[in-house]
Amino acid sequence: MLVSFVIPLFNCLPLTQAMLASLRATLPAGLSHEIIFVEDGGTDGTRAWLSTLQGEPFRVLLNERNLGYAAANNRAATTARGDYLALLNNDLILQPGWLEPMLAAQQRLGPRAGLVGNLQRDAKSGIIDHAGLAISTAGKPVHVRAAPHRLIRWLQPEPVVPAVTGACVVIRRDLWQELGGFDEGYMNGGEDIDLCYRARAAGRVNVVATRSVVRHHVSSSPGRKARDEENSRRLARRWQREFAADAIRPWCRDYLAQAVACPRSREYRLALAASAFLAGLRRNPPAEAVTGVAHGMARELARWDQMFPR
Repeated sequence: MLVSFVIPLFNCLPLTQAMLASLRATLPAGLSHEIIFVEDGGTDGTRAWLSTLQGEPFRVLLNERNLGYAAANNRAATTARGDYLALLNNDLILQPGWLEPMLAAQQRLGPRAGLVGNLQRDAKSGIIDHAGLAISTAGKPVHVRAAPHRLIRWLQPEPVVPAVTGACVVIRRDLWQELGGFDEGYMNGGEDIDLCYRARAAGRVNVVATRSVVRHHVSSSPGRKARDEENSRRLARRWQREFAADAIRPWCRDYLAQAVACPRSREYRLALAASAFLAGLRRNPPAEAVTGVAHGMARELARWDQMFPR
């Protein structure tokens, strides 16, 4: 088994050097691997440092101008030889034992495997920043920022989720090729979620390997958040039906939380219906949940239409 580590770079040289040190220190003994760096038009001395990395397992690609996260990863993946691609941001701090649970999840799922993510803690605070992605009641992707209870993690170490972040993810190279890699219409955001939804549309499942934990300096690259609204709009328009379906359960959970907090102001019939749906005792969600999600998504789409008029 050969693993190709794909690492796009845009400035932040000290973080890159620290990430590489953590990667080399945590690789399983005897793992066949290659490390592919893609320098994406930065200006901080990263290229000079890359020139010092000689021979195996390193390969270095240089972009003459900044092409963005999706294009940089796509270029590297085209040259990769591994059975698996491990996409890594250059601002990660990899922890001992992080890779093995992700590869184990891929192998356990076999032909059903989509993208495998993990738990990510904020590098500074240690607080969970990512335990998979969910869809909010307004139909927008959001990070799950609470790790499952230890008992749940023991019983279900790889929960299925709609999507995971591309900051640290493992995918089979043949699936990457089948899906066509990242959609370069997204600019530094949203391309990972889009890829996860395309994997789901192809019959695969995306999971979080909860026994894999890394630390992450979140959104360190310059300009990382500059196109968030445009990326979110593109995602919502492309996956509107799927987002609406995935937002139903969060809507029901939010409703029940409010019902517990203010029981006199809630309608018990709806609370019972929401509970039954979440427990799997009711096949169809309450009509109010469907309507609530539709209204939330419509508000967001209208807001984006005002921000980006044709």
